[in-house]
Parts: sequence; structure tokens; C-alpha cells
Amino acid sequence: MSQFVSFPALELQGILIYLLSLFLASLRMGAFLVASPFFGSRMVPLPVRIVFSVALGLGAMNYVSFPSLEVLTSIAVVPIIFQEIALGLTCGMILNICFSTVILAGEKIAATSGLAFASQVDPSNGAQSPVISQIFSLFILVLFFSLNGHLVIFELLYKSYETLPLGGLNDLSTLFELGIEASSTVYEQAVIIVLPIVSLLFLMNLGIGFITKSAPQLNLFSFGFPLTILGTFFALYFSVDALQFVFSDLIDRSLNFVRLVLAGGNDG
Repeated sequence: MSQFVSFPALELQGILIYLLSLFLASLRMGAFLVASPFFGSRMVPLPVRIVFSVALGLGAMNYVSFPSLEVLTSIAVVPIIFQEIALGLTCGMILNICFSTVILAGEKIAATSGLAFASQVDPSNGAQSPVISQIFSLFILVLFFSLNGHLVIFELLYKSYETLPLGGLNDLSTLFELGIEASSTVYEQAVIIVLPIVSLLFLMNLGIGFITKSAPQLNLFSFGFPLTILGTFFALYFSVDALQFVFSDLIDRSLNFVRLVLAGGNDG
């Protein structure tokens, strides 16, 4: 009987403290995965996100400096929980806002070219969007993963525990300022993407107007509409190389916004 009493084992209190520490370490990662473009979409099931956030939290426990036991077991841990959730959600939403630029650009191109009727359900958010927007969205996701953007994000999240430890987020105004600045990037970059293609379509529609004015039998639906759609396809095909550089710059901007958030708003 004495051999069972002296058998070494973890105390129940130690297990609870370890689980609480793992929960705190997983909050920042889990909140980011919920709000990020690909990991927070419907394409990734919720159990997969939960397991992934716990796995990332296990890896982050080597970087986290946890508060004292008195803080972990008291009501003082509640503000820390909300700060971690706010930080992860802000990083994910900023990345999602920057990636929504291509969806807005695709909608404007589709509305100008007459392809707005060609829409289907987007598997990432469950809403209907034009096919051009979905192609742009898949394009930027492929570029994001091919440039190892997800690895950069996770590295920034791990290193953020040194610059912003648990409970170290005291000023929330920086999060709001960077969020508003990221929102302005949507319209700025969307205009850069849309302007060349829409300008070409405008000149094409202007030429179609002169043709239909001189030859009324070539009306808009029998001549102009198919020509506009065909011109849009050619414009998108020949602008793939240029869109690649624009999308890469957009990914760099979004990563820079996340870096500023996790650095507490400091450039260095």
C-alpha cells in the first residue's frame, strides 16, 4: 500500500495552473485564427482551428512570461484575457481588411464590364460575390502562402510576447489608429488595381458608342456587350504579371500593419 502512496505524480493544482497557462498562451493565436482571411473562413472547420490554436499555444509557452500565481487565480486575469483577445482580433481583422481590397477591385471590374451577373457563393464567407472577385481572392491567397506570409505572421505573433507580454497592452488607441489606417488602404489599393482595366474598358465603350452611332443595326446587346466581356478577359489575362506585383505589395503592407500592432505602434 505504501508504494502507491509514494508514487510520484503531478498534483491536481499544478495541472489546473498548467491548463490555465495554456489557455492564456492560446488566446492571442486563437483570436487571430478566428479573424484572419484563410484560417477564419468557412473552408477551415472550427475544430481544426481550435486544435491549431492549442498547438500554437503549446509552442508559444516557451516565449510567454506568465504573471504570478496570485494574478492567475484571481479576478485580475480577466483584463489580461480581454487584452489578448483584442490583440489577436485586431491583427486578424487588419489582415482581412487588406485582403478585402482585391474583392472590392473585382466587384468594380465586374460591374464595369457587365460581368456582375456572373456571381456565385464564396466558400470563404458564404456570401455571393462576382467570379472575378473570387479569382482575385484565390490569387492573393496563393501568393500569400507562396511568399511564406503565414510563417511570417506566426513568427511575429511569437516574438510579440517579448514586446507585448501578457497584460502589457495598456494603450488601445494604437489599435484603433492602425485599424483606420488599414481601412484607408482598401480604397487606395483598389483604385490602383482597378484603374488600368477600367480605363481600358472606358475607351472600349467609347469606341463602341461611336460604332453603334454610325451603324445603328450594331446595337449594344448584339455587338457591344460581347465585345466588352471579351476585352475584359484579354485585359485580365495580360495584366496577370502586373497584378502579381500589386498583390505582393499589398501583402507586404498588411504584414507591416500587423508588425506595427504587435510592436505597440513603434516602427523599430
